Amino acid sequence: MNKMIQSGQTLAQIRQVFRTISSPRLPMHWLDGWLLSVIDKPSIYVMTEPNDVPTDQQIVRINEGVERMMAGEPLAYLLGKCEFWGREFVVNRHTLIPRPDTERLVEMVMAFAKPLSAGRLLDLGTGSGCIGITLACELTDWQAVLVDNSPQALEVAKTNAQQHHANAQCQLSHWYDALTGTFDVIVSNPPYIRSDDEHLAGLQHEPITALVACDDGLSDIKQIIGGAKHHLNAGGLLAIEHGYHQGASVFELFAQAGFTQVQTIKDYGGNDRLTMGILPTGA
Repeated sequence: MNKMIQSGQTLAQIRQVFRTISSPRLPMHWLDGWLLSVIDKPSIYVMTEPNDVPTDQQIVRINEGVERMMAGEPLAYLLGKCEFWGREFVVNRHTLIPRPDTERLVEMVMAFAKPLSAGRLLDLGTGSGCIGITLACELTDWQAVLVDNSPQALEVAKTNAQQHHANAQCQLSHWYDALTGTFDVIVSNPPYIRSDDEHLAGLQHEPITALVACDDGLSDIKQIIGGAKHHLNAGGLLAIEHGYHQGASVFELFAQAGFTQVQTIKDYGGNDRLTMGILPTGA
């Protein structure tokens, strides 16, 4: 394809081109973010120095990145990083990109755990580790175990845990299969999208195994809820993120498994996003 950005164009001219090609799937902040990364300048620079001209080598990189994003690759994969809860996390094609709505999951777990003096936390399907590592950093007396079935994803989680000096151990396991011991909190953002869901078209660059589940997107959620009673201490919390249309179904699964104080929590957009419950004594 013809190069969109030409040698000799100023930052203002480049951003004008960006405005003509931006769309809901290629937002302006992705384009600006890539531009700033290539020229290695803060965001204010494009406003204060609009007549600055990138080098020819930078123009080549700008065009390469724009082409990749136009093909659907998210900015976070180009940068190799993404922000979550005010921290920067390494991400790559083996991990999902952290979403802002998942911060709601962290928020609710923290509300449960903070009054407790210490405890053990299990993050199932950890991916980049953003959930478990964030909780381990915020709950300084807690220890986190980060579990994933992908060795490549677990390496990313290890990198992030070390980067943030988190009290977190990484373990390769398919859900609970290789785990021993019990936990005070189990948290998970598992695959929950149906294989025929139209939203998958916009997620083609992210790992499909971390997105899609059988049984109307509920198969992995059922495994996590069903196995929790063998790994969760009495009075412990299970919190699971799910799709906006799955709230009632997941609530019922929690209730059938004997959890009490079950509640479905909405995300910042007002959609059902996570369900949580307490394992009672004798469950």
